[in-house]
Amino acid sequence: MKISTIPVSVWTTVRSFGAFNIGCAFAALWAFVKVLRALRWRLKTTQLRGPPRTSLIYGVSHDLASSQDSGGMYERWATEYGVAYMIPSVLGQTRIVLCDTRAIAHFYARETWTYVRTPLELALIDISMGRGILWSQGEEHRSQRKALTPAFSNSAIRQLTSVFYDSAYKAKGAWDIAIESSKDGNTVIEVQNWMNYISLDTIGIAGFSHDFGSLDGKRASVTDALDTFGANQQVSAVNQILMLLASAFPIIFKIPTKRTNLLKKLSVIMGEISNDLLIRSRREKDINMSETDKEKSVIGLLIKSTGQDTELRMSEEEVTAQVKVLLLAGYETTSVSLTWALIELSRHPGVQTSLREELLTFGSDPTYDQFKANLPYLDAVVHEILRLYPPLGESTRLAAADDIIPLSEPVRAESGEMMNSISIAKGTLITISSTGINRSSAIWGPDSKEFKPDRWLTEDGIGEKAKEVQGHRHLLTFVDGPRTCLGKDFAITEFKTVLSVLVKNFVFEMRDGPDTPVEVANGILPRPRVVGEGGVGVPLRVCRYE
Repeated sequence: MKISTIPVSVWTTVRSFGAFNIGCAFAALWAFVKVLRALRWRLKTTQLRGPPRTSLIYGVSHDLASSQDSGGMYERWATEYGVAYMIPSVLGQTRIVLCDTRAIAHFYARETWTYVRTPLELALIDISMGRGILWSQGEEHRSQRKALTPAFSNSAIRQLTSVFYDSAYKAKGAWDIAIESSKDGNTVIEVQNWMNYISLDTIGIAGFSHDFGSLDGKRASVTDALDTFGANQQVSAVNQILMLLASAFPIIFKIPTKRTNLLKKLSVIMGEISNDLLIRSRREKDINMSETDKEKSVIGLLIKSTGQDTELRMSEEEVTAQVKVLLLAGYETTSVSLTWALIELSRHPGVQTSLREELLTFGSDPTYDQFKANLPYLDAVVHEILRLYPPLGESTRLAAADDIIPLSEPVRAESGEMMNSISIAKGTLITISSTGINRSSAIWGPDSKEFKPDRWLTEDGIGEKAKEVQGHRHLLTFVDGPRTCLGKDFAITEFKTVLSVLVKNFVFEMRDGPDTPVEVANGILPRPRVVGEGGVGVPLRVCRYE
């Protein structure tokens, strides 16, 4: 019988039966591969103790994501289960949490090579900022970082300090006017918004010779997009659940939700700004700076990297992504840190007074080098804020290869055996909580949760255990290793400059008294918010210092 004479209904049945069998075969193959990987992982990975799951779907991930103190949860588990332990995650996944200083140093030394970003992180970065320095890994990351490094050297930032002052004094001028127009010599200022304006205008001028005009009252499209993230906390809770599920199935992230749509909108807006900045800068190469100076600026280095004859060449897509990354990082991180600083100084008037006295005694506005060498109490306040409130509280990486992680102290495995190192199989998820380590009582002592700048002023203020932490000033705020924050010195100098101007000229108080509760709200990064305020509101009572 010829195929053409087979009844259509029979042929359809055969084809359907064949498709069904093929589908079953693929499903069985997928399940078989997953089982083999799970067996290999269990055989190759040291099985550690850890907390029981509180949810069949989320493990303990939802508890961590919804907690106001996830760092404290990690610390409590470390006390109970040891400096390395396992936690159940989404849909049967398991993560290993490292709280050991030697293990963390080993981990960061191998980041971007042995330990890489998870598929969810890569998808999130790609959709919001593109394939720039945050997205890249391994040799590509090393090359991009090398191309940008001159823009963040000491000499480059020394020249930018005047830009930081300009932004700070613009804010001061606006606050002076607001106080003058008040009846009783003080006014309530929504300081988080102002810190956002300072940070955005600063990164615009310092990095790209572009003034967004936020401090002059202009509403930049990028500011509107960024502010939207913290505006609706209920929507954020829904997106939190989707993000948790996406950690197991990254394709979920492609589902159009309010958050993913906002990320796409933000990416488009920042992309338009990036292209405008690059086009304008190419046209104005000879304005206001020598060729040598231009090649040290962010925008100059990015333009140079697109040339055919350059050693560290980047594509146009990569260059646009770098601008997006720097805009977002410059806006989010420093503004969050400055807001926390003003909150803590309002809660601790004695610290605020001591800082003001140091600044007034010094006299004139400090230079870049004087900020580094001559103002120890300002330095102590800044680093105490960075210790307590790292902008990025934790990070999770995926092991790209088998590894053995050494420990500074033994940990008890699930079998009861004491281990001086742990074996890690390819595919293992590793988590480090920067907040948990920065605030750990075992590392920083019994007063680790307190805001105490004085700990930075004496030789024995920081204990031996804390000195084992390999990172800037023994903190994980800027992480460590190949992914150490490239803009660390830029951020610290801007932080010190702005804080010095504001504290020298104004007195800050919590609007509703020193015991006003403050919580952590969801933005692109976690942000402080006074309990009861909408969005990410932090209203402080401000008066002139006379």
